[in-house]
Amino acid sequence: MTNDKQQITNNKLQTTNTVSLITGVSALIFFLCSSWRHALFQSGAYDLGWYDQVIYLISQGQTPIVSFWGYHVMGDHAAAILYPLALLYKIYPDVHWLFAIQAIALASGCWFTWRLALQATLSEAQAVTMAVVYLLYPLIFNLNLFDFHPEVFAIPGLLGAVLAARLGQIAWFIGCLILVLSSKAVLSLTVAAMGFWLLIFDKRRLFGVIALAAGVAWFLIATQVVIPGFSGGNEAPAVTRYSYLGSSVLEIIANLFLKPGIVLKYLFILPNLEYLVLLFAPIIWGISLRYLTPLVVILPTLAINLLTDLLVHKNLTHQYSITALPFLLIAIIGTLAQGGGWLRSPKAILLWTLVAFIALAKFGYFGSIYLEFLDTRQATQEAIALVETKGSVLTAAHIAPHLTHRPVVKLAIAGFDVAELANFDYALLNVAHPGWQSTPEFAGSLVEQLKNLPEFELTYERDQVYLFSNISRR
Repeated sequence: MTNDKQQITNNKLQTTNTVSLITGVSALIFFLCSSWRHALFQSGAYDLGWYDQVIYLISQGQTPIVSFWGYHVMGDHAAAILYPLALLYKIYPDVHWLFAIQAIALASGCWFTWRLALQATLSEAQAVTMAVVYLLYPLIFNLNLFDFHPEVFAIPGLLGAVLAARLGQIAWFIGCLILVLSSKAVLSLTVAAMGFWLLIFDKRRLFGVIALAAGVAWFLIATQVVIPGFSGGNEAPAVTRYSYLGSSVLEIIANLFLKPGIVLKYLFILPNLEYLVLLFAPIIWGISLRYLTPLVVILPTLAINLLTDLLVHKNLTHQYSITALPFLLIAIIGTLAQGGGWLRSPKAILLWTLVAFIALAKFGYFGSIYLEFLDTRQATQEAIALVETKGSVLTAAHIAPHLTHRPVVKLAIAGFDVAELANFDYALLNVAHPGWQSTPEFAGSLVEQLKNLPEFELTYERDQVYLFSNISRR
């Protein structure tokens, strides 16, 4: 008997070490992939430059105004978590901090999924399989590549909250809620929905009440007080994506119920069907009608993504579906615990998961579109190295994240007022690859105008990359 107990203990320890190793290696791979993408100038002002600039400014004790937006960052998504993140920039200001913490947050979902599977009495093999299913869900790899988004903290936050509720750990549960709510205002809807599910279906009444109350309260505070207060009285920027339903958050919510005809018109369209297929296909083998209650929590996420006509909401590349994944996994874990599921063998599950990953993950971009700017990469790096001060910079959207450790960076994109040229200390332009919302013709016209301005001198030129310095502002 003692030997049997020792064997069980050893097996559990071995499994723990295996999952910890998988989590650590995954975090390292995620970090290296996002760092390499950034080095290839595939990051963008939206969103890496956005967050890098404001976190840097917070770390320097300056007001976190997004210079190419014009407002305080709290007027965007009320993402209070950016303030503690700035402590990392106090140690050393480097954008790779963001890649590292994003990689850790996403990889940690592997460990939490494993723990939830064990808590639901799945076998060790099934629990490890679910951890791998999480890691190979295409959204995780793809989102890690797409700049930086504080929503990634929803993964450990939501999975951790459910685990804490099931273990009766209320302090841990509240900490997880704070992590999620501080990441982005709209996540409060998912927290509220999770509270409803915990209260009604999972029978964790105290935890459900806390989450439901916290979610509703923070949603109202963030959308009606914080965001307008920091954005000059404006509504949350995302409101414009649902303009057919109203011009304010509360009006949109009201019209969801008052104008069902309009809602149905926007719901039943082909892109929405394609999106649902993408979302469910990697894990459809584990969805069972007998255990659908966790999917109540993803209804706000689905509503947000289905009711807009912006296609970025309807794929597994951007961040908008991140809050759905934890509860898709919890539903599958529940199905397996009840002996259900189309696939039950770990080998069959892993094969399906691997095929879905190969089909939908964007690892192939490293050999294709991520090499788009390779011919001017060296020249761009050399030009960036010549920007010696913290002065204002005008540059392309894909170069901006390499120059956002300063109060003012603006984008050389369509609609830029050329009368503002003299206000910049530097202008760094890539005519060969002008980037997002620009053209070679537009970038070339800016170069010609800068050459004709007496206050600017051409500091660097190579491979159609131009750096101009404002000698009158030195």
